[in-house]
Amino acid sequence: MREVPRAAPYFFLSYAHTPRHDLNDPYDPDQWVEKLFNDLCRHVMVLTGLPRGARPGFMDRELHPGSVWPDRLAEALATCRVFVPLYSRRFFESEQCGKEWMAFAQRILHHRARGSEKVETIVPALWVPVPVDELPEVSRSIQFVDPDLGARYAEHGFYGIMKLRQFRSAYDLAVYNLARRIVEVGDRANLSPMTPPDYESLESAFGAGDHTRANGHRLRVTVVAPDITDLPKGRGPYHYGHNSQEWNPYRPKLGRPLAEHTADIVRSMGHRPEVGSLAEHADQITDDGAPTCPGLLLMDAWAATSPAFKESLRALDDANCPWISVMVPWNHEDDETTQATPVLRDSLHSVLPRKLEEGRVAPRAAAHGIPTLDQFTKQVPEIARSAIAHYLRHATAHPPERRPSIERPRLQGPMSPFDGNDAEASS
Repeated sequence: MREVPRAAPYFFLSYAHTPRHDLNDPYDPDQWVEKLFNDLCRHVMVLTGLPRGARPGFMDRELHPGSVWPDRLAEALATCRVFVPLYSRRFFESEQCGKEWMAFAQRILHHRARGSEKVETIVPALWVPVPVDELPEVSRSIQFVDPDLGARYAEHGFYGIMKLRQFRSAYDLAVYNLARRIVEVGDRANLSPMTPPDYESLESAFGAGDHTRANGHRLRVTVVAPDITDLPKGRGPYHYGHNSQEWNPYRPKLGRPLAEHTADIVRSMGHRPEVGSLAEHADQITDDGAPTCPGLLLMDAWAATSPAFKESLRALDDANCPWISVMVPWNHEDDETTQATPVLRDSLHSVLPRKLEEGRVAPRAAAHGIPTLDQFTKQVPEIARSAIAHYLRHATAHPPERRPSIERPRLQGPMSPFDGNDAEASS
């Protein structure tokens, strides 16, 4: 079992606060969430054998007046073993819950970037059932209905089985088996703690709290890189694979292809990545008509020296497609790239002069070279948002179908109390 800070909670319960329907009513609508949390903590404490003083769980009701709550939240999210989102419609409409999800997702990204195995460290629970088609993209690949928690739980969620006395046994079963699942995942996963993120700067994984955008955008990720069978002169095979999508410019810091890492970042933003090579995407990204989706172009500077790519790259540069943003990794620890910098920069500017200078400051900076994996990981969301903004400005609008207008009713004559004669007259 991995070592974690002694004060680290075993699990983090993320939930949406329910506002009081009457500010004068002393009833606390979140008291039932607190009961669920406390029951989970009791089970986790027994099932894990955590030592005295250890914290089985964390929820934001623990924060007392005067606490620096963003820092406390960030610290708990950066050190807990398991993230437990409590699903409800209100949860996915909450920017706060989306930020908590994003903070934990960043730890998963760092874990996968090292080439580690995929881990299941998010264990959803139903507070109230949510239709599958209302789930945001970021949550759709996670199984959220566990048959071990019982049929009543699946039908009503925790809120329903807690509020109805007849379902007391169903609640006991569900909360115990949820605690077992949390412990099973927490003991198996090897998700290392990380430095707490700047919580205030995080964005919601659900689309900035806009529930109408919960399913995000399709985002085309195009990889422009050679494979090991056709490398440019002066370039070794260390960073390449059997196809473009296996290119890894940040090796050994990044333990898997850059395209996979980028796709996971895009998914953590709530969008749907579509990864392919320049040859596979050439027709879509060089068409300057109405765009079909925004895109990121992951560009190997060495590809600009290869005749195999020049024609398509120049066609992209000639097309007016600001919804496609270029990102050029420029690993400062890659000696071959560093030594060839003048040649590579000249080649890039000869095939993509417009794209390299296009757009806002951040996209331009990304197109001129991203020296580290950490900077690349931080810049992908900003560059993706820029591409999406351009896409929304240029995409063809599809207004709702126009329906026949209905004449507004008009009152005629003086208003009078309704009686039977009025009913006859109007029939």
